[in-house]
Amino acid sequence: MNPVLAVPRRTLGRTRLQVSVLGFGTAPLGDLYVQLDDDTAVDTVKRAFELGINLLDTSPHYGNGLAEHRCGTAIRCVPRQDIVVCTKVGRWMDPFHARGDGSGFVGGLPHRAVFDYSYDGTMRSVEQSLLRLGTDRLDLLLIHDVDVWTHGIDAIEERFREAMAGAYVALDRLRGEGVVAGIGIGVNEAEMCVRFAQAGSFDTMLLAGRYSLLEQPALAEFLPLAQQQGIGVLLGGVFNSGILATGAVSGAKYNYRDAPSEILAKVAQIERVCDAHGVALPTAALHFALGHPAVASVVLGGQSPQEVERNVAALSIEVPTALWADLKAKGLLDAEAPVPRAAAG
Repeated sequence: MNPVLAVPRRTLGRTRLQVSVLGFGTAPLGDLYVQLDDDTAVDTVKRAFELGINLLDTSPHYGNGLAEHRCGTAIRCVPRQDIVVCTKVGRWMDPFHARGDGSGFVGGLPHRAVFDYSYDGTMRSVEQSLLRLGTDRLDLLLIHDVDVWTHGIDAIEERFREAMAGAYVALDRLRGEGVVAGIGIGVNEAEMCVRFAQAGSFDTMLLAGRYSLLEQPALAEFLPLAQQQGIGVLLGGVFNSGILATGAVSGAKYNYRDAPSEILAKVAQIERVCDAHGVALPTAALHFALGHPAVASVVLGGQSPQEVERNVAALSIEVPTALWADLKAKGLLDAEAPVPRAAAG
């Protein structure tokens, strides 16, 4: 490994796990927006490992099992103890019925996903993941997508009860037996992180899109609660589905849809401040997300080894503290948001 490109590590909450401050998210390996060939997908994961990323975040949901299959090929190329494998529960795959059109993935495996947060459904999901990944243990297990975004306002209460009565009990048992080192949730809403944190004992939580350079709704309640409880926070979606990576260009994506005019306008303002300090917008977005003391790692996806290389290289770029001060002065960043003092890590 090139020591210049080695990625710093942080302790994940109460666990003994040391995770790279940049994790690798595998939704693209499930053919999220475009279909990837197997060689490119596997080479992308292997490149992440070579550059010092040791946190691999996947899910049965990504391509209805395809991402886990591809990850399984990659992780057999490295010593298992050198990496932290995180996957999720809440869906199991039915191989006897064809996949519907609502998966959100353009490719993937033909199996139909079944939402199931029950105890038995959770154990089935874990067993399937172990088989797809080709490993005999997992490091982190997260209850996936128990949020309004996924299930709607009318169904969320029942899903939350089912998850706490079923999935949480199953994961707590697996943690107690030493099958996994840590358990948590992976959701799109800070409010659900707070509800779960108050309802059970969780080691980590993966929050997508709700703490970024563009918006910080997790700052008021969830992140302080995570610090208080020793919950290690993983952040996904720090580019808000793309707009903080592309900038306010035509067709820029926000929350997986075309960005509305007010979002485009705010991002354009943020980008002007970044440009004035000679910092690329996605670089500022990455460093900002790592600036909160509750955050252990930022999970970024990638479709090619070159994308991973760019993300790792961005970690070593110095971001002047005056950039954060200017954003706050212009009302573009929460005045209470902690910011990094120097390069991330």
